[in-house]
Amino acid sequence: MTDNLLLTAVQVAPAGSGGMAQIFLGLAPWLLIFAIFWMLVIRPQQRRVKDHQAAIGAVKKGDDVITGGGIRGRVTKVSDDEAEVEIANGVKVRVVKSTLSAVLDRTSKPAND
Repeated sequence: MTDNLLLTAVQVAPAGSGGMAQIFLGLAPWLLIFAIFWMLVIRPQQRRVKDHQAAIGAVKKGDDVITGGGIRGRVTKVSDDEAEVEIANGVKVRVVKSTLSAVLDRTSKPAND
């Protein structure tokens, strides 16, 4: 009986050759998951951040913008880090440019019209 167990244990034991192949086969699914995650999540998010930064950097006088708080207005003055936004007739606020969430087209229709 013990001879059968010993013989079975020797047959089940993995061979010493192919260690690198086994490591690669063990890592391959994880690498595949990471590649898919990169293509579907990380890369598009980086593209959106880059496009948003370019739009915020290109803000100029007369652009319609939406702030991070949801306030919509028209830019009346731009400096390096700040923009002055007119949110109503005669009501102007200074906002940090990085808090602008969107720069709208001048042809876009206001939400309440």
